[in-house]
Amino acid sequence: MLQAKLIKPEKIVIQEVKKPVAEDYEVLIKVKRIGICGSDIHAYFGKHPYISCPIVQGHEFSGEIVEIGKNVKKFSPGDKVTVMPQIVCGKCYPCTHGNYHICNNLKVIGCQADGAAQEYFAVDNKLVIKLPEGMNYDQGAMVEPVAVGVHAAGRLDDIKKKKIIVMGAGPIGNLTAQVEKGLGAEAVMITDINDYRLEIAKKCDIDFTVNTATEDLGEAIQRHFGKNQADAIIECVGIEETISQAVHYSRKGTDIIVVGVFSDKPRVDIGSVQDKELRLIGTLMYKEKDYLAAIDLIQSHKINLKHLISRYFSFQDYGKAYKFIEKKKGNSMKILIDLERGLR
Repeated sequence: MLQAKLIKPEKIVIQEVKKPVAEDYEVLIKVKRIGICGSDIHAYFGKHPYISCPIVQGHEFSGEIVEIGKNVKKFSPGDKVTVMPQIVCGKCYPCTHGNYHICNNLKVIGCQADGAAQEYFAVDNKLVIKLPEGMNYDQGAMVEPVAVGVHAAGRLDDIKKKKIIVMGAGPIGNLTAQVEKGLGAEAVMITDINDYRLEIAKKCDIDFTVNTATEDLGEAIQRHFGKNQADAIIECVGIEETISQAVHYSRKGTDIIVVGVFSDKPRVDIGSVQDKELRLIGTLMYKEKDYLAAIDLIQSHKINLKHLISRYFSFQDYGKAYKFIEKKKGNSMKILIDLERGLR
């Protein structure tokens, strides 16, 4: 079978490798779609703090089960599935207290362990989530990033009737903003410096969009949310400027949820964090319940995916997908690798 491997920054090779088989507790998935996310892009350019080459990428994906191990009971060949890409030890403190998603020995498929950038992928069946009838492979590959937004929302005490700011209108920021709306937020403002991405946010019915390169964020918050400002801010960029904005423009007592991956260590005004009694809350990945909630949001049409898929690339053009992303310089959203398009 064919496999795409990132052997060094900016160098993906398509190679022939042995097709895996499903071991006792595994299923073998014929991969159909693979999403390229921000973490993949950081890794491709050698800028991700926790991903090293060589690595087979692919942690957002969907496919069809073609083989099951002898001890697998809840899946059958032909099932349409997606996968939670978390390999955990099950023994550390977080794992034994219900927080396996932050396992002390966590490895992420496609990041610290080889992923699904190949024709067939064998994986432990306990990580597999069956997709409901009517859900397609594009939607299946998007469950993972939607689940990121679901878990971020869950880090707040209560999302309902809250006014939320999401910083960053890329795919994760957009989906997080849509999730907040879908889960009952009163109003959501999304910020960016890229008008293309802000226009996509408008098409996805985000309440307010603000270009912080041309608009004063403080004035925009007052205009849209009034004197009581926002109830929470969700940072989805991962740079010092936006986390600083979150601290500066937050109301006293605000929760700031950190979703963005920081390749460089930011300076944070801890004096303001203390003075305002802010809560800086990290969020990492998701649990199974977040995946199931993400599927429900997609199925109930509370998440608009139509405007988020910018382009498809064939498997052989995996490397070209990154060149396209680099060329567009932020003027694209989600790129999908489609293994049904001219694989052989």
